[in-house]
Amino acid sequence: SFGDKDLDLRKCNPLYLRAVLEDERFAKCQLVLLHASYPYSKEASYLASVYSQVYLDFGLAIPKLSVQGMVSSLKELLELAPINKVMFSSDGYAFPETYYLGSRRARDVVYRVLSAACEDGDLSIEEAIDAVEDIFRRNASDLYKLNVANGSIHQKTMIADSTIASSCVEQDVLFVRIVWNDASGQHRCRVVPAGRFYEIARNKGVGLTFASMGMTSFCDGPADGTNLTGVGEIRLMPDMSTLLRLPWSTREEMVIADMQIRPGEAWEYCPRYVLRKVTKVLLDEFNVTMKAGFENEFYLRRKLVSEGHERWVPYDNSSYCSTSSFDGASSILQEVYSSLKAANIVVEQLHAEAGKGQFEVALKYVLCTLAADNLIYAREIIKSVARKHGLIATFLPKPDLNDIGSGSHVHLSLWKNDQNVFMGSNEYSHYGMSNVGEQFLAGVYHHLPSILAFTAPHPNSYDRIQPNTWSGAYLCWGKENREAPLRTACPPGVPLDMVSNFEIKSFDGCANPHLGLAAIVAAGIDGLRKGLKLPEPIESNPADYATKLKRLPQDLLESVESLAADKTLHELIGDKLITAVIAVRKAEIDHYSKNPGAFGDLIHRY
Repeated sequence: SFGDKDLDLRKCNPLYLRAVLEDERFAKCQLVLLHASYPYSKEASYLASVYSQVYLDFGLAIPKLSVQGMVSSLKELLELAPINKVMFSSDGYAFPETYYLGSRRARDVVYRVLSAACEDGDLSIEEAIDAVEDIFRRNASDLYKLNVANGSIHQKTMIADSTIASSCVEQDVLFVRIVWNDASGQHRCRVVPAGRFYEIARNKGVGLTFASMGMTSFCDGPADGTNLTGVGEIRLMPDMSTLLRLPWSTREEMVIADMQIRPGEAWEYCPRYVLRKVTKVLLDEFNVTMKAGFENEFYLRRKLVSEGHERWVPYDNSSYCSTSSFDGASSILQEVYSSLKAANIVVEQLHAEAGKGQFEVALKYVLCTLAADNLIYAREIIKSVARKHGLIATFLPKPDLNDIGSGSHVHLSLWKNDQNVFMGSNEYSHYGMSNVGEQFLAGVYHHLPSILAFTAPHPNSYDRIQPNTWSGAYLCWGKENREAPLRTACPPGVPLDMVSNFEIKSFDGCANPHLGLAAIVAAGIDGLRKGLKLPEPIESNPADYATKLKRLPQDLLESVESLAADKTLHELIGDKLITAVIAVRKAEIDHYSKNPGAFGDLIHRY
């Protein structure tokens, strides 16, 4: 195959091997076609599909080819070849860096190819996870009999082996929580005994009523107009790549689920599916991915019992970035940090916020699909650790109308071939942004009133989004302007005339993170398709231009009306899901307008 200039590449076509393969003398000889047989990957795939002794290895093709070359070669190998005959070797000769690049690139490329196969319906998520195991370990271990050379490499863990006895599993893990996040942004779970989970539910899921995606924060029943009722059932299918041993509960695990209407077929109301769907459009049309990093603001409250009455009061009364406030909560925050680290969630900063008993935990940016999952786990960890210490951690946007609100600000950037393409360059830079970056942000700017129906989804959200509170009350953008809802950022290490990402302030803890990010990606796609441009930035407090700037929706109804009229979001996200979301929002508006005191109970729900 490729790599040596003295080869006649025309004669490297593996089809020339057919005479050897059909010779009885070599019938039991196993042949491994190296380097993805590039540029004859399809021919190699054909041979592996019809000759039992042919195997395929795509080492050296990764990382030598371009990203698209690597992706297309692997896709061609998998077109006909059985997955259990395809394997990867880093082929890292001469330089240690090639081992690193091969290992890293291989993971990225296999993820791209298998996730696309899941989206297209070729593979279920469970099958894709098994394919990863085959490609990176199992196939080579079997072919080269590595389990004989090294007795431990072929052993499976007790939990991974679905044939293990239920009683043995439950000696280690008792329960598995199967988690989903509904249209109202609430975390919910079904709990399955570990033995039954690994025997049955892991592969077949558990049943869930259609009504589950129509529920509100005040009623565990579907809102009118969602078209979701107690008639009909989906499957909650565990995504085993998200399996987490609970750091705060040694005998429990948690896994995030996809919603499927039947095995291998996503339910159109599934938030994780919707986010994957729009990010696939972004990748297919523009070869761009989006990364996201969330800042989690939350309040810690402690119980106070006075004269027989129970109240939840602020954990302390310190100020922004107060050392004494952090010191008082240090043991809790240390445990939060350790638990997040155990879940492979990277924390970049922690500090006390401006509210009484308010704190912030900022997470490192990752691919937006993973960032949404991480945000669910981060909220679970923070709330559970607080509960362990006798406290409540609440992500409610405005638990106290007389104090500062809590947001879940998200920083977003665009990437192509491991390069940040949101940032400007010598060829093009508009306020530090690339052409792609500006058009994407312009799409978000244009659709922001509709996006708020996903990112600020509760009536309480709009008590937070007020002028002069760093929450973004006016439709505008600005460079390092924390009063603007859209802020381009120039963190340390980035040239002062450039920006690396943008922040959306109007994202809070009531939002379903998958739906919120999906709405942002959909808006960005529209900006790229239409080549939209941004207006001039606002370089001071937007409230100073109140007579000239358009106010963002001042209540949830305005956002809902904007979403109802937004054809782009309907097209990319799906009419049925948006219909259900709008119905849930209208039910929330009606209930809390009639029962304003009901807000007080929401600290237990968010």
